[in-house]
Amino acid sequence: MQPLPSAVSAAAAPSNHHWSRDQLKDLLQQGLGDLPIVVVSNREPWIHAREDGGSIQAHRPASGLVAALEPFAEATGGTWIAHGSGNADRASVDQSDAVAVPPGQPLYRLRRVWLSSAEVQDYYANLSNRGLWPLCHVAFVPPLFEHAHWQVYRQVNQRFADVILQETAGKPALVFLQDYHLALVARMLRQANPRLITVQFWHVPWPNREVLRTFPYADALIDGLLGNDLIGFQGRSHAHNFLDAADRLVEARVDPDGEEVSQHGHHTRVGSYPISIDFEHWNQAASSAPVAEAMQRWQQELKLEHGQLLAVGMERLDYTKGLLQRLQAVDRLLQLEPTLRGRLRFVQILANSRGAISEYRHLRQELEGLSQQINRRWSSGGWQPIHLAIEERSFTDRLALMRLGRCCVVSSLHDGMNLVAKEFVAARCDGDGALVLSRFTGSAQELTGALLVNPYSVEALAKTLRRALQMPETQRRLRMAQMRRHVADQNVYRWGGSIVSDILQIRQHRLLHAAASELPG
Repeated sequence: MQPLPSAVSAAAAPSNHHWSRDQLKDLLQQGLGDLPIVVVSNREPWIHAREDGGSIQAHRPASGLVAALEPFAEATGGTWIAHGSGNADRASVDQSDAVAVPPGQPLYRLRRVWLSSAEVQDYYANLSNRGLWPLCHVAFVPPLFEHAHWQVYRQVNQRFADVILQETAGKPALVFLQDYHLALVARMLRQANPRLITVQFWHVPWPNREVLRTFPYADALIDGLLGNDLIGFQGRSHAHNFLDAADRLVEARVDPDGEEVSQHGHHTRVGSYPISIDFEHWNQAASSAPVAEAMQRWQQELKLEHGQLLAVGMERLDYTKGLLQRLQAVDRLLQLEPTLRGRLRFVQILANSRGAISEYRHLRQELEGLSQQINRRWSSGGWQPIHLAIEERSFTDRLALMRLGRCCVVSSLHDGMNLVAKEFVAARCDGDGALVLSRFTGSAQELTGALLVNPYSVEALAKTLRRALQMPETQRRLRMAQMRRHVADQNVYRWGGSIVSDILQIRQHRLLHAAASELPG
């Protein structure tokens, strides 16, 4: 048996250097050798779309998930399995429903899973996003739990499992599953091919046991996840909640140290791995000429004048983001601080999300109505306090807006991590800017230079926003320097390295156990 490479211990131990994409790929190649890697997610890393002229173009969706996981797929020329949702996806695959990506410089295979519109509706829109999403975020939006949706969710999970089994062909492989859409896949894989090492990262919060018990299929959800060799969560509290649920809701034993669950002779390690971003990519892009040009365009579009203060927010349109409270806080701030009237511009950019789901359509209507109401109340001359744009903006435009803002507001009601907060920090290559951050985000545990706030309190949010806008520059820079050091050091590749180091320990243990079983009695 080969010993674990020295890079494994380096991944787990703190160091004063920044991890890179190449270092993560080297660790995967050294540690796993020729063991195939299969990454599995609902969302695909490349989408093929037919343009107006009939040509087919491939593009990457704006997603931190892709940046985090592509090194895993690239390291050994692996395979990424995902739902094919682009209107030209079928026209772009080979006979095995696969296509080499990235275009022009292929480094791994993208194997697509085909789902009907009815399956997408029940598995994705209903069970995943109207059921598990509000359940996990404790969003005070009643989750939708219908037996028919659960049945389709199980069927789609089996579809993904079948494709994985085809790709691995009964041989050993590392399968890296993503998120709440695929909670049952690991158990299905273990029953069919126990030679697989299965790992799952749960990107959203895991609720406490009493909340989880409202889900009629909670025991099946936990049982499915316990088919994994390793389950990763964003924070310790989420990992603790899962361990508590496994201990009390299914027939399983949690070890005294609280890091492993045993069920039917199989051991599942449970850990926390706070996800992050590619700091260097954001930092370098923020200082580029295109971003500088986009900053000028924003100033013209917003008609920003000397002495005006800009606060920004940008995320998906979602009821977990505290958007209504955020706009109400701007309204309250103008009541509390008359000197900001005519000076404060709050720009909220929202990527339209899950528009087929009624709760999201209603939220959009509420946000548009509230912003109009606040603007009518406070507008003076050509000035309005709120600029609400529910539209897709380019990476360059979003970076430019982050650069211009005196502060950024991230007021999620609950979030596993929230990468917008870290993106804002990485984008501030000028070293300035203040971050108003919900204490109910995973990022709040790391970004201690932020101004933390309870997003449910409009009064507290308004006063914290006032503090951010009026904070002296020296204090803003001190706080930002601390946060930038942390995000630079704890980047997405260190996150990957931490997971890989634990995967390699699991593999080492499995090889030792196999070798011991072959010894003569």
